[in-house]
Amino acid sequence: MSKGFRQSQAFLHTWSGLLLGWILFLVFVAGTIAFWREGLNRWMRPEIARVEQPMRVLAGSQAFLARKAPDAKSWIIPVATERSPGAQVFWVPQPKPGEEHGRRGRRGRRGRGDTQALIGADGQVAQARETRGGDFFYRFHFDLHYMPVIWARWLVGFATMMMLVAIVSGIVAHKKIFKDFFTLRRAKGQRSWLDGHNATAVLALPFHLMITYTGLVTLMTLLMPWAVVANYNDQNTLFAALFPAANVVERTGRPTPLIDLRRIATDAERRLGAPASFIEVSDPGDAAARVTISQSANSMLSSRTPRLTYDGVTGRLVWRSPPPGVAAETAGAMIGLHAGRFAGNGGRWLYFLCGIAGTLMVASGLVLWTVKRRERLPDPTRPHLGFRLVERLNVAVIGGLPLGITCFFWANRLLPVALRGRADWEMHMLFIAWAAAALMAFVVRPACVWPSLFAVTGVLLVALPMYDVVATDRGLFASLAIGDLMIAGIDAAILVFGIAFLLLARRVAQHRPVAKRVRRARTATASKVPKPAE
Repeated sequence: MSKGFRQSQAFLHTWSGLLLGWILFLVFVAGTIAFWREGLNRWMRPEIARVEQPMRVLAGSQAFLARKAPDAKSWIIPVATERSPGAQVFWVPQPKPGEEHGRRGRRGRRGRGDTQALIGADGQVAQARETRGGDFFYRFHFDLHYMPVIWARWLVGFATMMMLVAIVSGIVAHKKIFKDFFTLRRAKGQRSWLDGHNATAVLALPFHLMITYTGLVTLMTLLMPWAVVANYNDQNTLFAALFPAANVVERTGRPTPLIDLRRIATDAERRLGAPASFIEVSDPGDAAARVTISQSANSMLSSRTPRLTYDGVTGRLVWRSPPPGVAAETAGAMIGLHAGRFAGNGGRWLYFLCGIAGTLMVASGLVLWTVKRRERLPDPTRPHLGFRLVERLNVAVIGGLPLGITCFFWANRLLPVALRGRADWEMHMLFIAWAAAALMAFVVRPACVWPSLFAVTGVLLVALPMYDVVATDRGLFASLAIGDLMIAGIDAAILVFGIAFLLLARRVAQHRPVAKRVRRARTATASKVPKPAE
């Protein structure tokens, strides 16, 4: 392979990684945390007990909806598991005359607080603090925040394409990449940063390629809509092809009791050979009621899970979803591989650790850009505007985002439970803290801001599990005592990350860069040397 081609790939690797590197860092951080979204949904509601009898929660959900929304158009009931904080049930009111009611309309109503409730482990409505929990990080890593979703997904999609370009060009550019993986030189400046960047990149290289490519697949209809536009006239036809459903039965107006959903769920799990995930009841309390049960995505690789539809009065099976086509099955497998829902605890830890490696890879690459170019500056003590901008953006994003996330967790614990819009204020606190860190990064010298941000983040993270021990019934020791390893694991992970940030702050504060000789001075000295006579 020619040297010129490898150099061109090195140039492509550098700039494709830098231009959207800060967005990629955000995506990696939020996506990595989202692998434990169910656990965080529980951890951020410490009032909620662990679910030990899912069918009790299901019975409580049906009883609550029968009282609260007996004439609704549909009910949506997630089947509770030990990972979940209970069942966040939704209902869709009967559409008004002339109002269109379709699949997208049902989904669009799910965010309304007046049409949802949380059913706890005891089958009763849970009195818990309002929070987005781990679901915030899941949405944040591809929908961002404070901006239209369509813009955010285009931005994240373009950043993901640049990530794929950076990975492939990095493999080509580093001819000794696997040899360098086993080399780690400490306190060597640029060489140390490059060794760390190579190690985190190669350590989880298959994961980086997989997560980047499958991330693009999840956005394929947005980034490459031509096949859909050429073959489907409207979205309803597309949804019917991708998500087939039983024929719609018109509401009769004859009140008829709904069958016990536990019987249908048990039968569906027997037929599917796997746990159920969602139960949707159309026209509950009517003679035309139908109950559709989806198989849990945790039980298979593909996200396109089978579904069964039952008569809501007799419990008779009336429809089974057909096997998906090759294209739909492939897309479902790619999306399932990206989300990692099929993985057990061991698999999720593997995803999580590889996500941390990806985060460190992006962060070290951004820092390496400044380390390499500072040594090439004519006067390293007086860099140009572009260099200062990149350097301070690195501090604002790499140092500020972890601090913002830490404040998000603290806001969950400290904001008044009865605060109006509490879930929104948790998210606002993340961005307020992040904005304060960014302002500090642009006002104070980076050498002072780096250790300060890391130290504050570390102290707050270490203090969080201690606060839980004192102020809640779900502290580390209490969770271990009842065998609730998921909540105990989250507290332990927060403690470990806090210690890591404190050690990092100490390391950065003690770092003393080797003074570089100013090139302009050397050039000026050389110009004073008289030229030899001709």
